Amino acid sequence: MTTRVRTAHTAELTPAELDAVRGLLDAAFEGDFGDEDWDHGLGGMHVLALDDSGLAAHGAVVMRRVRHSGRWLRAGYVENVAVRADARRDGLGGRVMAELERVVDRAYDLGALSASDDGARLYTSRGWERWTGRVHALSPRDGIVRLPDEEGGTYVRTALAGSLDPAHELVFDWRDGDVL
Repeated sequence: MTTRVRTAHTAELTPAELDAVRGLLDAAFEGDFGDEDWDHGLGGMHVLALDDSGLAAHGAVVMRRVRHSGRWLRAGYVENVAVRADARRDGLGGRVMAELERVVDRAYDLGALSASDDGARLYTSRGWERWTGRVHALSPRDGIVRLPDEEGGTYVRTALAGSLDPAHELVFDWRDGDVL
């Protein structure tokens, strides 16, 4: 089966392509993928892997601001990574991540993502490091709010900013769904 990988900005995707991506994500996350999750992956670069059956894999990278050690950095935040059930374990997740990492490495100070236990194996095998420090978000209502549920599941990839010190927290810009 031939697989083609395409990289495009959200603005370049047709409504049909966006519908296919949303369908893939809904199926892959088995009902644990909501409208806020969808929104988090829009407005950046998408990588679509297409095979003879259609959309086989997807991932996106969007810009977020992250404060670390007194500096605000541009983070390429990886979102909405999924592979169609019948196409898993064939390297498509790695192909999608390779293209997302190319974007992160060339355009952002660092890469970041939040991973499930299953996803973490893919990311660590590709050099992403589990963040051992604290994770916060800048809430419009409450200021800086710690996100303990994100600690242990946040992964970073050093890019233009170089290495990060886990003694200093990461403070992500706020977005819907981060703070209850």
